[in-house]
Amino acid sequence: MEHIDVVVIGGGQSGLASAHALLRRGLRPVVLEASGRAAGSWPRYYDSLTLFSPARYSSLPGMPFPGDPDRYPHRDEVAAYLTAYAARLDADIRTGHRVTAVRRGDGGFEVELASGGLLAARAVVAASGTFGRPHRPALPGLETFTGTLLHAAEYRRPEPFAGQRVVVVGAGNSAVQIAAELATVARVTLASRAPVKFARQQILGRDLHFWLQRTGLDTAPLGGLLREPPTQLVIDDGRYRAALGQGVPDRRPVFTGAEEAKVVWADGTREEADAIVLATGYRPDLPYLAPLPGALDAAGNPRHREGIATGVPGLAFVGLEWQRSLSSNSLRGVGRDAERIARCLAAYLARR
Repeated sequence: MEHIDVVVIGGGQSGLASAHALLRRGLRPVVLEASGRAAGSWPRYYDSLTLFSPARYSSLPGMPFPGDPDRYPHRDEVAAYLTAYAARLDADIRTGHRVTAVRRGDGGFEVELASGGLLAARAVVAASGTFGRPHRPALPGLETFTGTLLHAAEYRRPEPFAGQRVVVVGAGNSAVQIAAELATVARVTLASRAPVKFARQQILGRDLHFWLQRTGLDTAPLGGLLREPPTQLVIDDGRYRAALGQGVPDRRPVFTGAEEAKVVWADGTREEADAIVLATGYRPDLPYLAPLPGALDAAGNPRHREGIATGVPGLAFVGLEWQRSLSSNSLRGVGRDAERIARCLAAYLARR
């Protein structure tokens, strides 16, 4: 069995930032990435996705995002950036290595691979993100809906929905962006439990992220104080607010049911629908930790305090939403959390 200082599970932005921080502490991490490329979930997002933060606020430690620092990078640019970042790291990054289970072993952990391989690790960093675990709320009647039902994780482009009646469920950035894009080729309703809340992308001529950093709100360690994440604001340059104001798409409360090819609205109206898109977010994708007592709660969410597992010494997390701060699961903020867990793991291993 191969023996390793720290196994990092996931080769996206969180795993790469973790590897960088661990290397700075003199540790030799091995990064295990399930896909064939160290770019995380970015290559699988919908085609038109662009960052809501400018390039100058969207880089990992040690390598600025190339090009115009004030532009908003496209999905493919982010994937290329992460691939280049991985190539520059002096780290052992193994693509095509899917982790299926982590268990306690002699002196640390045993990490089981889908290939049947087994690694011994003194410590483990779970940095596998959320894209592999789309949240599909139990909306009444969805199991009987005979139209197209998909999550935003499966959505790529609007053309296949041309001329159709589409309902997009959600009120966050992706929900609004996808609904507005689909509305250029289809008749679309954005269905949400509450009205969409917007945040201006530019304030006094500066991007919102400038003010978040200047005020300290971006890095304030508030994650441990929140019982649940606050309502997400949709970052907007004015286009999405205007589109909703014009009813393209329109916004309604979430339907109360679905019956075969119809949705039932709150007023009792039944309407034919060709497709329902669930832009309802994601949850931490950590099934491989299920065999590790104390790592997850009953809902499969990590038990941790600011990224350090509360019941499993030697286990840490990076890339969780509100792990420590507003920016914890973003390109601009994940490096700070990675540095903290690297410092804690280095101290833990030094004591052993």
